[in-house]
Amino acid sequence: VQLQASGGGLVQAGGPLRLSCAASGRIFRLYGMGWFRQAPGKEREFVAVVSMNGGDTLYADSVKGRFAISRDNAKNAVSLQMSGLKPEDTAVYYCAAETGDPRLSSQRYKYDAWGQGTLVTVSS
Repeated sequence: VQLQASGGGLVQAGGPLRLSCAASGRIFRLYGMGWFRQAPGKEREFVAVVSMNGGDTLYADSVKGRFAISRDNAKNAVSLQMSGLKPEDTAVYYCAAETGDPRLSSQRYKYDAWGQGTLVTVSS
């Protein structure tokens, strides 16, 4: 399965931005679909994940109440609506999918499909 992320860009602090990610290729089953991010000089970190049926979500504490994740299974897509952006949200954002385990996870190793990343820059 291939994942293609889009929607990154430059935004002022406090503003909104929406990221999208679409899956293509040989898709048998996509369980959790989520987002990670990597800031310059830092490790890639978990942001959010949504379950296969869209009913369950998990967020990093740093984005709770500001970001909302959703998915459209008809389009094999996941979105991340970001609001109240802060300069510390600046990072390359990667979408990811878990194809072998339905349990939601914030652990990178659980995800076996990754997108190419899209840069989000938040100016102060």
